[in-house]
Amino acid sequence: MLPLVYSNLGCPDWTFEESADAAVANGYAGLEIRLLDGGIIPADLSKTRQAEVRQIMADRELVIAGLGASTKFSSTDPAVRKANQDELRQYIQLANALEAPMVRTFGGNVEEGSTVDDAIDWVAENLAALADEAQRQGVTILLETHDAFCKATEVAPVLNRVDHPYVQAVWDVHHPFRMGESVEETWALIGPRVKHVHLKDARQYDDGSFDLVLMGEGDVPNYEIVKLLLANGYDGYLAAEWEKKWHPGIEEPEVAIPQHAEVIRGWLVELGNE
Repeated sequence: MLPLVYSNLGCPDWTFEESADAAVANGYAGLEIRLLDGGIIPADLSKTRQAEVRQIMADRELVIAGLGASTKFSSTDPAVRKANQDELRQYIQLANALEAPMVRTFGGNVEEGSTVDDAIDWVAENLAALADEAQRQGVTILLETHDAFCKATEVAPVLNRVDHPYVQAVWDVHHPFRMGESVEETWALIGPRVKHVHLKDARQYDDGSFDLVLMGEGDVPNYEIVKLLLANGYDGYLAAEWEKKWHPGIEEPEVAIPQHAEVIRGWLVELGNE
C-alpha cells in the first residue's frame, strides 16, 4: 500500500508530540510538517528544536514526509522574489537537517501589472536557481497546484522550463478540480512529475464556493484519483490534508484525522485487491 501521512495543518492546537501520537494511533506512516509550536514551521528553526523534532519522530518510528513552506515567486518586485528564494533555500537546508525528502512551495497569485505568463517566468527562474542546491541537500522542491497555479496548465510550463529531477510537483487534488480541470487533464500534464499528493474533500457550489468536508463526503473524486495513481505506478506519499488552521469551523481533528485514515486506507485495500 502507498504510505499514508497527514499534514499537521489539521491539528493547529495540538503539540507536536500530540500530532505524532495521533499518527501512531491511526496507523499513519508519518507527518507532513506545516505547523510547529502554534505557527508555520520557521525556516530558521533552532538546532535544539530540530533535534527535539527528530527525536519525537524517531521515538515513534515515524517519517517526516516533507515540510510545508509558504514561499511564492509571483511578486512584481524582484527584491521580494529574491527574499522568497532565500527563504526557500533555508527551508531546503532545514529539510536536510530533519531528514525530510521534500519541501513544498507555492507559485503565488498574479499581481496587478503582471500576467500569468510573467508569473510562470518568475517561478521557473527562481526554482531553477535553487535546483542544484536542492540536489546537493538531497531535498526535492515541490511546486503545488495552488493559487494562480491551481491547474496543471500553469504548473506544467514551469516544470518544463525547470527540467531538473529535484524540482517536481505536489498535486493538491482539490484545487485543479474546483478550477474545472479534470483528473485526466491534470495527470496528462504533470503526472510523471508528481512526487507527493494532498488528498482533501470538499462540497462544491455553483457560485464557485466550497465547504471542506470529511473524506468521501464531498465532490472531489479522491477515490478515482487514488485508483489512477495506483494504475500509473505512483509510489510517493499520500497526505491527508485537513485545513483546520485556515478553516477553524470544520470538524475537529479528533474526528477528521482518524476518519481520513480509515477511508483512504480502505480505498487502498480495495483497489489493491482488484
